[in-house]
Amino acid sequence: MVTKAKRREKIKFRVRKKISGTAARPRLSVFRSNTDIYVQLIDDDGSKTLASASSKDKDIAAQKVTKSEKGKLVGAAIARKATELGLKDVIFDRGGYLYHGRVKAVADGAREGGLNF
Repeated sequence: MVTKAKRREKIKFRVRKKISGTAARPRLSVFRSNTDIYVQLIDDDGSKTLASASSKDKDIAAQKVTKSEKGKLVGAAIARKATELGLKDVIFDRGGYLYHGRVKAVADGAREGGLNF
């Protein structure tokens, strides 16, 4: 039997074979835990994290909203940080999660913030 975590890891590795971030177009990686959501802008060529945001950031954690709404706020926060770095285009990496719920909310928030992917 394949557990849910093993299945997600297989999907994640399959997707990561195909996509890679560069300095000009970094990878927007999403990690979703039971309570929080984390996103990073990653330059795979230079092996560097350019920016990150999470639902544990003080301005987002202080708001009492649902987890999906927090995901949208995290997406908007990473979009702000990306524009400060002069980045407009990114490659979205859903991390093996379904493009649904909180993961979709992050993508929507990032798009509304001005990121293209």
